[in-house]
Amino acid sequence: MEKIENKTPINKIESNDELTTSKSPSVEKHDQSLVESADTKLLKSEGIIKDNSDNSVERKSAPDSKLEVATISKKPVKPPKLEDKPFNEFINSHFIPGLKSSIEVKGTSVTEIKLIDGKRPVVGGNCWMVYCEISEQRRFWLCFNKEIITSDKTILLAESNSDPSIVESFLIDEKKTTLPLLISRVLQRLNGQKWIGAN
Repeated sequence: MEKIENKTPINKIESNDELTTSKSPSVEKHDQSLVESADTKLLKSEGIIKDNSDNSVERKSAPDSKLEVATISKKPVKPPKLEDKPFNEFINSHFIPGLKSSIEVKGTSVTEIKLIDGKRPVVGGNCWMVYCEISEQRRFWLCFNKEIITSDKTILLAESNSDPSIVESFLIDEKKTTLPLLISRVLQRLNGQKWIGAN
């Protein structure tokens, strides 16, 4: 019996797998866009992608996924200025430490310095005061009429072992009150009294 030979060249036979898996580039792109669209919807539903009106964009990776997505971030909030902080915080955390170190740099020791709410010497009436005692038992009171640094202020000074004998308005001509201004004017007044510096 005569054998029938298959003369079809082997290199022209295409496998069934090849026919089913090979796709044109346009089909691949279409399929990929469908996947990306589905992933985007999923990420939006999970709150990973947020739509805000802000224009700043940062990159964020989705949990358990290699997909990196763009999210909108809020602008950073600027911290408040020192002078806008609450009165007690400004005085205790900034003014008192700054004034104390500035006096000591001039070569005068500070025995005591604190913020008190009490009766103002000489003038009377309750107010907030920064009380300070320096070397040779010299004392001064920086008084604030209200619990705000821009309120009317007075300064009282007392020589060693004596009651306050000097009462003056303080920073009455300044429109803006800042930490450096407060410190420098106190130093200027103490220097004028010849309590600090090379006097």
